[in-house]
Amino acid sequence: MTFDTIYQEFDARLRSFILGRVSDRDVTEDILQDVYLKIHGNIDSLQSLDKLESWIYQITRHAIIDHYRRSRPEQELPENLTDPQEEPDAVADLAPSVYEMLNTIPEKYRQALTLTEIHGLTQVEMAEQLGLTVSGAKSRVQRAREKLKNAFLDCCHFEFDRMGKVIHYEPKCSQCAHIPMDCLEVCDE
Repeated sequence: MTFDTIYQEFDARLRSFILGRVSDRDVTEDILQDVYLKIHGNIDSLQSLDKLESWIYQITRHAIIDHYRRSRPEQELPENLTDPQEEPDAVADLAPSVYEMLNTIPEKYRQALTLTEIHGLTQVEMAEQLGLTVSGAKSRVQRAREKLKNAFLDCCHFEFDRMGKVIHYEPKCSQCAHIPMDCLEVCDE
């Protein structure tokens, strides 16, 4: 199938599809132009003409998503920003304690996180290595993450920014030093 044939067959439908999601004709034309460029540049990668329509709509959906990502309003930075290297980084402070926290969760969950998060295995590879079903492996990793999260939450109070990043933490017990690893030694019950 040639690009001209694709254009003739899909132009009106794609224009309507995009316009229904962005409600601005100029933006619709820009997105449609991006879609045509991607179709033209990647038409040779299409394995089967049976999948042409779904492939075109997938490209279109991704172009719409890209448009919304690009058009997010940029937040103005205050002029009195300090050097980021001068500010303490809560996540960096907490990083050394992850291994200690891992030691507080049951072995099968610790093993799941170690294999996937530290050794970089996929959950499918982990399932094969441990003789689990893929859904069982996924459940184990999910439970392990929850247990690790709870271990941190039991030890410290966290403050998050609007994106969910840890910006500050305080140990829950007064005897703890400034990192959760010390909190484990004193507060572990």
